[in-house]
Amino acid sequence: MTVEVEAAAPAAASQMQQVTSYAKVNENAEVRKQVDSVARPIEQNYQSLIHQLRDRNAVGVVVAVNGRIIWADIFASTDLLNKYWPKLVRSYASEAVVTRAKDAEVSTKQADAFLADMEGRREMIDSEPGIYRHTEVTGDGFKAFSLTSLLPKTGFEVHVAKMAD
Repeated sequence: MTVEVEAAAPAAASQMQQVTSYAKVNENAEVRKQVDSVARPIEQNYQSLIHQLRDRNAVGVVVAVNGRIIWADIFASTDLLNKYWPKLVRSYASEAVVTRAKDAEVSTKQADAFLADMEGRREMIDSEPGIYRHTEVTGDGFKAFSLTSLLPKTGFEVHVAKMAD
């Protein structure tokens, strides 16, 4: 599923760029209002689509702002995607407020290509043996994270996130 997001007003983007953390961004009433105006339609659209996509076992989204793919989140299950969706959509909306891109359509082919390119120049791994492995990959124009379950009889990725630089 590709989620298209329209960027918010330049004044809010300017304020948001001056703030250094997501938490501080949400303390600014004007920026929070802009994020809400972007997030609300995405939340409503997703809620109607998730019922249709559940039958197809949808487990993730690729997010584009004005024709530029900025983010992807893939989960081990539809239930995990549903659980984290409210927080994710807020971060997508916040990113939309500050992203500058021209208005254009994003194709499924472009989304697939974004997901397929996971070759990085640098990889860092943090692990709790037998519990989880957290991998961070930095590549040309992106950063990706994966959380893999290492519990007995698992060994699958619980969450993969990729962000464009």
